[in-house]
Amino acid sequence: MGEQPIFTTRAHVFQIDPSTKKNWVPASKQAVTVSYFYDVTRNSYRIISVDGAKVIINSTITPNMTFTKTSQKFGQWADSRANTVFGLGFSSEQQLTKASSVNGTDDEKASHTGPDTHLKSENDKLKIALTQSAANVKKWEIELQALRESNARLTSALQESTASVEQWKRQFSICRDENDRLRSKIDELEEQCSEINREKEKNTQLKRRIEELESELQEKETELKDLRKQSEIIPQLMSECEYVSEKLEAAERDNQNLEDKVLSLKTDVEESQYRQRHLKGELRSFLEVLDGKIDDLHDFRRGLSKLGTDN
Repeated sequence: MGEQPIFTTRAHVFQIDPSTKKNWVPASKQAVTVSYFYDVTRNSYRIISVDGAKVIINSTITPNMTFTKTSQKFGQWADSRANTVFGLGFSSEQQLTKASSVNGTDDEKASHTGPDTHLKSENDKLKIALTQSAANVKKWEIELQALRESNARLTSALQESTASVEQWKRQFSICRDENDRLRSKIDELEEQCSEINREKEKNTQLKRRIEELESELQEKETELKDLRKQSEIIPQLMSECEYVSEKLEAAERDNQNLEDKVLSLKTDVEESQYRQRHLKGELRSFLEVLDGKIDDLHDFRRGLSKLGTDN
């Protein structure tokens, strides 16, 4: 007949800490499904618990293995093949009692004295388990079908997820290439912006230069207007210029005449100065002679005076 399901319950699964061999380590974050099977051919039990895709318990219970109750809701057994100790925490004492009936507790084994009694007890347990399992077969089939459907959905979702991941990878690669292209384009645009800014600066300078040239042009236009106005009086100015030229020529002739007169006057003055110097010399000589005559006259007068006194 092979392995037959007996019953299913929910419990918190623990394993002994391999380093300390004292502390319990939770094997699941919450209560999980724990299923019990019986193999008629091998006369052995197997406990299986699966949390999602992870197998937490896959333990074959042999007759020499014992399920030990450590409290009203907790039991444990040692599995030499798995090289660990499993612990189950139930929500009620009834669930613990039902689980411990699979291979018997220490107390139950101690109450039997012989192999026949033990076999009878095992058969009774088997009958009870089979009775209970018969009632749960349909439930197991429903749950199995639900698990199959769930597994199919998960497989489909996994395939879709794998396809989505591949598509996402392709999209990511495309986006990365596009991002690199955009970065290169941004660098080009930044360089173009810098060039545009430089051109703007040049345009600003050119605009200022154009404004300066326009201002200068306006000034030149004003000067040109003034020159045009002045050009209207050029004939009159030329006529005046000719008149002035004629007067200038007459003045130059007069000036030449005056220069000739001045030169003649200079000659006359020089001659006059020469005559004056000559006259001054003659005058000095005359004065010297006169002074001598005057002195002689004084002497003569003194002589006369002396003569008159003597007389």
